[in-house]
Amino acid sequence: MEVIVVERPEDAAPIVADAYSRLLAAKPDAVLGLATGSTPLGVYDELVRRYEAGELTFASARAFLLDEYVGLPADHPERYRAFIERVFTGRVDLRPDAVQGPDGLAEDLSAAGVAYDAAIREAGGIDLQILGIGADGHLAFNMPMSSLTSRTRLKTLTPKTRLDNARFFDDDLDQVPRHCLTQGLGTIMESRHAVMLGFGLNKAQAVRECVEGAVSARWPASVLQLHPHATVVVDAEAASQLTFREYYRTTYDGKPDWQGI
Repeated sequence: MEVIVVERPEDAAPIVADAYSRLLAAKPDAVLGLATGSTPLGVYDELVRRYEAGELTFASARAFLLDEYVGLPADHPERYRAFIERVFTGRVDLRPDAVQGPDGLAEDLSAAGVAYDAAIREAGGIDLQILGIGADGHLAFNMPMSSLTSRTRLKTLTPKTRLDNARFFDDDLDQVPRHCLTQGLGTIMESRHAVMLGFGLNKAQAVRECVEGAVSARWPASVLQLHPHATVVVDAEAASQLTFREYYRTTYDGKPDWQGI
């Protein structure tokens, strides 16, 4: 696991975008794993900027989402498929039919999870998966005590998660879905490169536990310690509880430019 400490969240965007640029230059038909939420927005904006400047193209790429609400109508603006189109995929040249998410409207949700994992495998697997860490260490909707080998499946949203997300539903908790389909930790671990972002003091404990603590279902993101190519990019606040933060700074500063992340 490589840990990169930057001063501010916005400093992470060009570092992660460089990884996308290198990947797409070497493999134009790369398979991208996309996260929703506010954490990766700076990266998406930087990728859009590079696309508009003619520096990269997504025309031959494919993308898979981490998760999706269950039961929201196909035209609902808060579906994660709609969200990712607003903030990223609809702003670049990714073909609409090249972007896929879990089927939150499936009649058989268990079968939909199995089918989603199969679709990722059939696409050749995810080359670069972007992730955000939750304050409790969750990845996607794999909350604490999720199996470290879990697959795409139905999960019940916790009361806190639903309350946090109510702001997207006119602060009406009754409108917030109770369930989602999410990639499992085992699914995420099959990506070739996993990039996890964490910003702010409220993420500091989770970052410490998941980077320097024991691998444990209590802190789901700690499973990335076992990933063959995991990169963690955190700002100074999120890194504030890391024992080896100066070591991480020194080793990253000493990397040759050609190596990337």
